[in-house]
Amino acid sequence: PTLAEHFVEAITSLGFKELAIEARHAQRAGLMGIPHQDPFDRLLIAQTNIEGMTLVSNEQLFDQWFVSRLWSKPLYKESP
Repeated sequence: PTLAEHFVEAITSLGFKELAIEARHAQRAGLMGIPHQDPFDRLLIAQTNIEGMTLVSNEQLFDQWFVSRLWSKPLYKESP
């Protein structure tokens, strides 16, 4: 089985929670005075800042916007 097939079970078992996109997240992302223009990245930055949460990502670019970021070795091994 792949991670995609068991994603919900995997993140739930690790204690992660889903976070819905709210209008205030989109508003903050649109108002950010940063040069990075990727709308999804901006949304993740806004959500992390508003909610005071830690972002799970291997993208070091988030560090320059004072995002709390967590990354480690994969916890789930893909099947060949």
